[in-house]
Amino acid sequence: MQRKIRVLLTHKIPKKGIELLKNHFEVVILDSGSSPDIQLSKILPTVDYLVSLLSVRIDSNLLGNCTNLKGIANYAVGYNNIDVNVAIECGIPVTNTPDVLTNATADLTWALILAITRRIVEGDQECRQAVFSGWAPEYMLGYELSGKTLGIVGMGRIGSAVAKRGTGFDMKICYYSRSKSNNLPESMKVTYLPKLKELLESCDIVSLHVPYTDETHHLIGENELDLMKNNAFLINTSRGKVIDEVALIKALSESKIAGAGLDVYYNEPLIPKEMRELKNIVLTPHIGSATKQAREAMAIMVAENIIAIEKGLIPPNLIPEMKKENLKGNH
Repeated sequence: MQRKIRVLLTHKIPKKGIELLKNHFEVVILDSGSSPDIQLSKILPTVDYLVSLLSVRIDSNLLGNCTNLKGIANYAVGYNNIDVNVAIECGIPVTNTPDVLTNATADLTWALILAITRRIVEGDQECRQAVFSGWAPEYMLGYELSGKTLGIVGMGRIGSAVAKRGTGFDMKICYYSRSKSNNLPESMKVTYLPKLKELLESCDIVSLHVPYTDETHHLIGENELDLMKNNAFLINTSRGKVIDEVALIKALSESKIAGAGLDVYYNEPLIPKEMRELKNIVLTPHIGSATKQAREAMAIMVAENIIAIEKGLIPPNLIPEMKKENLKGNH
């Protein structure tokens, strides 16, 4: 009797994705009460496919022992948790979930921008702690966005969606990327700045939308924060290690910049005590894609990627590095 193809999920994903997988394969889900790292080393060599989260490291030690592994479907846009070079060497296709969380993450970016510039969290706490004593001319003053300059670092899908929303606030839009984008409609009237320094010096809101790579590690550090205006705000919904957290805490403590809004952190889920105690920062628990629509679409996407690989097809969301390698389905 032929063995049934097995798919391992490091975490439970939305029901529609699991049901789609179960229609084709045997599905195994790791025990949520134990460390996924310890369980993976034992179970991964016995399965054909893996559905992983960004928080789970898939390194060379794991991949080297997985001679049966036919593909990895990462339940995220990013995939810096996976040793891609080793996966390429082993002929293991890696897929991600782009596009479907663009609007969700762009919306959260704007939630952070509005929350920090209009002091929404501070105001909520004042009301809950019963210290609100009534309207006053200079009470809880924030910043208006109209006429200000929004700087986008990384004009990909999410960066473009954030910029598009910025036009509705009558903001000037600038962006910095490795190259000029050809996918922006002329009606958006955005300005390309070829140097990050120019953007940091001129923008009132700086929003980060870059993948995490060696090049973007500490993209924003002490020197970059010093370039920003002292009434500027920094927003990050990309990856935590894009910012030097120690430098950011120092800049916020010394009012070198006005504030920050973060959805991602250097060593998640740990957030430094010094950061949590700051008043000029808004913190959310990595919920950029946390809408029912986005998470369900991501679950369906990982299932479709695995089904495609098993059929011997190039999966629809094969990561760019592997497209260059011309990896095709089963290895």
